[in-house]
Amino acid sequence: MSEQGNKGTAVVTGASSGIGAVYADRLAGQGYDLVLVARRAGRLQELAEKLRYAYNRKVSVISADLSDDSDVRRVEKAIASDDSVTLLVNNAGLGGQQVVATADADAAERMIKVNVIALTRLTRAVLPGLLARNRGAIVNIASVLAYETSFGGIYSGTKAYVVNFTEALQREVANTRVKVQVVLPGATRTDFWELAGSDIDNLPKEIIMTADDMVDAALVGLARGEAVTVPALADAAKLDAFLGARQAFYGSLHADKPAARFGI
Repeated sequence: MSEQGNKGTAVVTGASSGIGAVYADRLAGQGYDLVLVARRAGRLQELAEKLRYAYNRKVSVISADLSDDSDVRRVEKAIASDDSVTLLVNNAGLGGQQVVATADADAAERMIKVNVIALTRLTRAVLPGLLARNRGAIVNIASVLAYETSFGGIYSGTKAYVVNFTEALQREVANTRVKVQVVLPGATRTDFWELAGSDIDNLPKEIIMTADDMVDAALVGLARGEAVTVPALADAAKLDAFLGARQAFYGSLHADKPAARFGI
């Protein structure tokens, strides 16, 4: 049983396995009650029973497919009306290396619905309550591929959205006690790869992180108040330099006339 005091309720999506299941375990150990959301009801129930026994916490489950509009709205309604919610971990995601020209359009739409639309709607569902209570946090799981398109433009595009969306949200809550964090994992050993039709063992083993290590690092980053957490990044100054260079670049994109190089 955890000796931590109750910290409210954490909602974790994609909780039936991998990164989401590790988040659920760690957060229960920290003193959170849980609402676990995923498609696989059987796995959710098994995890819920395990966590109730291990940590003596309240654990409820919502079986939902976040690519389905009605399911997303059902989850929205449940978490928006729960005043005990203090943390949302938007972890659910679909992957794949689809090339746009040959991608299955329906599969691409499902990916966008889960990675972008569901994440946005669930964030919108809990944010007013967090702001009203002036406490809590939102954690959005993106990917290092938000900055790299070699894995496929559709997937990396959805993760770039998550990064930009979260950074804007951080500015929105800057003068409150609500924290917002975006986590950018690299290659992490979960069943995500198999479900996406890829074999993680085709990658060099020295770049593959366990889900336990990834989540533990992300939670340290959250506790430290990091806005952007990259668990594999050894030199945090590189991230600061990158973000600073990007901001400086943005400042050069505005003028009252086209640049002279266009010869207009």
